[in-house]
Amino acid sequence: EGRNIKAFEQATGVKVIVDDTPEAVVLSAFDPVRREVARLALEKLINNGKIHPQRIDEIVAQAEQEVEKSIWRAGNEAIANVGIGKVHPDLIRILGRLYYRTSYGQNVLSHSQEVAHVCGMMAAELKLDVKLAKRAALMHDIGKAISQNQEGTHTQLGMELAKKYNEDPVVINAIGSHHEDIPADNLISLLVSAADAI
Repeated sequence: EGRNIKAFEQATGVKVIVDDTPEAVVLSAFDPVRREVARLALEKLINNGKIHPQRIDEIVAQAEQEVEKSIWRAGNEAIANVGIGKVHPDLIRILGRLYYRTSYGQNVLSHSQEVAHVCGMMAAELKLDVKLAKRAALMHDIGKAISQNQEGTHTQLGMELAKKYNEDPVVINAIGSHHEDIPADNLISLLVSAADAI
């Protein structure tokens, strides 16, 4: 009667679509992290074979913990890979969420790391603060981690996050100016825009 599908949708916040396609189920949600939790949970439920509402809740809770660990790991690995030093734990989690986000077919966390490396090289050539340039570049798309759930552009949301966690004004400006939403007021912001375009 669809009881299990309803229970699954309620537990995950993800719509389950079962159509005429043989051996295929579509999971639909704007939030990529919710989709990943649902994907993991559904795989576990199918592999186990015992599916009922109580079991669904247990498996979804397990999947949430696994995804949370992978988010934390992805955020920490990105920060270590780029080499920007200490970052607030909440920002590490938010950065890690970008691992599940794509933009123009590209993984946003990978893109942000690439932008950070390119920006760091350009900053070194110009004798600017390399660590600050890499930090600004790594954070430039951080608003995309929450843009599906909140009003505002990813640049506005990213600036709000950076202000909330007391990031350097250069980082805040780089986030806001990389799509020319606000004017760039320093050279590093211009480098972030250039590295992003590259």
